[in-house]
Amino acid sequence: MSIIQNRKAFHDYFIEEKLEAGLVLEGWEVKAIRAGRVQLKESYVDWKNGAFWLVGCHITPLSSASTHVKADPVRARKLLLSQAEINRFIGKVERAGYTMMALDMHFHKGRIKLEVGLARGKKLHDKRETEKEREWAREKQRLMRNKG
Repeated sequence: MSIIQNRKAFHDYFIEEKLEAGLVLEGWEVKAIRAGRVQLKESYVDWKNGAFWLVGCHITPLSSASTHVKADPVRARKLLLSQAEINRFIGKVERAGYTMMALDMHFHKGRIKLEVGLARGKKLHDKRETEKEREWAREKQRLMRNKG
């Protein structure tokens, strides 16, 4: 069950590979995510200190959050990946010029998971081409509906 999707990532980037990762979260963050108070639009994944980190994800704290915890809505959150997955993606990010984007946050067996994609940037003409294909698909649907 999807909590939130990053549609802007699909608009601005070609997604080459996808991967599901766990997140290190605090209690108030889990409650806020379950309430749907999360935003992935400006987020990306960064490689620091031997691990991948989710940067720029905004989780708005609930008003009923604990008073003894100082909530930081945009702190960097560590991604939980196996060493084999980390090694495979490091080479592509550092050498091949790819970037890693947060695509989708969802529940999997009661846990909050993040779908991460290996992305390559789109140029303006690529975005226009994608839009033309989408409009043509809609037009075909209309024609088939009216014909039948």
